[in-house]
Amino acid sequence: MPPAPSDIRRRSRSSRKRGGASDIAPEAVLSIAILTLVCIGVVMVYSASSASALLEDANPSGMLIRQGLFAIVALVAFAVCARVNPATLMKLAKPAVFIALGLLVVVLIPGFGIEANGARSWIGLGPVQMQPSEFAKLALIVWLAGYLARNVDRLDTWDGLKRPVGIMVAMGVLLMLEPDLGTSIVLLSTAFVMLVLSGVPARILGLMAVIAGVLTAALIAVAPYRTARLTSFLDPWSDPEGGGFQVVQAQLALGSGGVSGVGLGNGLQKVNYLPEAHTDMIMATIGEELGLVGVLGVIALVGAVIWSGYRIAMAAPDLRLRLLAGGLVSLISIQAIVNLGAVLGLLPVTGVPLPFVSYGGSSLVVLTAASGILVGISRRSRARRLSVVPDPSASGGDRRRRDGGPHHAGAGAG
Repeated sequence: MPPAPSDIRRRSRSSRKRGGASDIAPEAVLSIAILTLVCIGVVMVYSASSASALLEDANPSGMLIRQGLFAIVALVAFAVCARVNPATLMKLAKPAVFIALGLLVVVLIPGFGIEANGARSWIGLGPVQMQPSEFAKLALIVWLAGYLARNVDRLDTWDGLKRPVGIMVAMGVLLMLEPDLGTSIVLLSTAFVMLVLSGVPARILGLMAVIAGVLTAALIAVAPYRTARLTSFLDPWSDPEGGGFQVVQAQLALGSGGVSGVGLGNGLQKVNYLPEAHTDMIMATIGEELGLVGVLGVIALVGAVIWSGYRIAMAAPDLRLRLLAGGLVSLISIQAIVNLGAVLGLLPVTGVPLPFVSYGGSSLVVLTAASGILVGISRRSRARRLSVVPDPSASGGDRRRRDGGPHHAGAGAG
């Protein structure tokens, strides 16, 4: 006979005691870390932008208000995506990919796309600007998860890979026409990780990696400003007023902050010295004003997001959800690594924002929505595990077999 409810509760309590910290729900860690990062981002965007706005006779609270509105929309998206069934999202994945490709084309059309910093990456929607490349990241991940899971037995053939590779190449080409090398690297690297997780043979992955490396080197070689970024990364102080200016100013900001920083709002590099102090280089502003303590705190929070995200991916009950969760957390991981590497001088500057912290609505809403999907996957995985009644004791199983009842490996009848 099935175990009594009191026995199940006792076993559950004892297993929780044995599990200790490992039984902390990863979605709880993820949610708390995301909320904290978003709040830090709103505060630091205001700190990084207000002084420059005052010098230009603009509203010092302008970016604070916009980032606050972006944060509200992002948290609503987080709550909605946490409650939507991932199967529903995957049904929408195919039209979402075509919409994303269409938007990446539209942004290149003069009159529709808005150019800033030499790239045509935004579409104006009244007072709001959106970046189609951010939506493309999410659409590609959701579509790839479904496609790779359905075709897992065909991923060692060209017939099985031509569709995902074709869409990846199409998105990469459209992003490079903007041009936006940083976003294309993040998007294609995330898709590559999903191919690895789905079991694509190493020989195919190696060939793809070699081709991607050759193409990236060619794209850097044909664009003088990209070559300058690479050489300035290798030795930024050789041209501190030119190609190395942003890296040098970021290093000065981080160095002047010391351990505890100069104080929130008291940084000087953000005042017309450090380019993109509120977006790509916001970590340098954090380092100057909050010091090493602030930098390590933000890195720890991002690490908590990544740790909990991969825990959710490993615990997902089927390949489709594992690929979806793995792709989403890989997107956050790769984008964070690229941004932090650029700020700390470990990677070339590519213009990639810091997840959840940098100014910008498109990135914040998309990555927070992706985190909401991770929470939804975790909740469903946990609910599925809890719905399975624990194995009966060995004596109960022996007694059931002696009585002639059927024996099933795993859970007993509930």
